Amino acid sequence: DKEIIDTELQLKDLETIESRLAKEQKAAAAGNKEAKVNTTVLTAYKEVLEQGKNARIVSFESKEEQQAAHDLFLLTAKPVMYVCNVDETAAKDGNEFTRKIEALAKEEGAEIMVIAAKTEEDIADYTPEEKREFLAEIGIEATGLDNLIKASYTLLGLISFLTDGKKECRAWTIRRGTKAPQAAGKIHSDI
Repeated sequence: DKEIIDTELQLKDLETIESRLAKEQKAAAAGNKEAKVNTTVLTAYKEVLEQGKNARIVSFESKEEQQAAHDLFLLTAKPVMYVCNVDETAAKDGNEFTRKIEALAKEEGAEIMVIAAKTEEDIADYTPEEKREFLAEIGIEATGLDNLIKASYTLLGLISFLTDGKKECRAWTIRRGTKAPQAAGKIHSDI
């Protein structure tokens, strides 16, 4: 399934690149500096995608190239997390299939998470204390859902900004590194 999805996304990215590359090459030949940077980025991505690899494995040195790469919004350049559903016995250490996905994820700089969805479903209605006891029995520290949320926030560079008042305590999602005044602006714009 991963290979089929990757191929479809790579083809879409190639279509995006090819539609822009000729135009950028003409502008670069005319001396446009921005077009030269764009041509370099597009060419690097095209070479990787034509090899059947995802754009996320390409890295750029200069700020201009990094910005040009970001502005393309390629599907295979987006951060990825592979979530593998396993049975309860493989929830802690995975299995032969998760190890294959782990090797592929490492190669392309992606994340992997192993979850036993059936177990998650079974413990969904447990009290917090019952959950802790059950997880301790099977040797896991937190639920797969809790781990998935934390890993997703990390992958996307997000954190929660907490506000507390007389009526409510609330968590707001903001980018990691956001200063308090900008976080407050996010809160007020959401209101």
